Amino acid sequence: MAGPDRSADGGSAAPEPVELRRLRWRARRGLLENDLLIGRFLDRHGRTLDAAQNRALLKLLELPDNELLDLLLARTEPEPPLDSADVRALLARLRSA
Repeated sequence: MAGPDRSADGGSAAPEPVELRRLRWRARRGLLENDLLIGRFLDRHGRTLDAAQNRALLKLLELPDNELLDLLLARTEPEPPLDSADVRALLARLRSA
């Protein structure tokens, strides 16, 4: 499904309601703790995510549940290839939500 036209650099538009619903569905996890942390974050900040933050969240959601929880609780820090400025910035927002 095509979204709004975005600039070549990924744009900075917030996710549309349909994109946000898809992101919420993708964020459903096997660990309740992850569901609660990510759900609360999306409730508060989901409509303000720019394209880079959206991509960073999708990268985090590819992780196994326990690794994701460790990152969310700051027990560990991202390692390459996941370690990027966008992922670190999003983690800081997730941790403060």
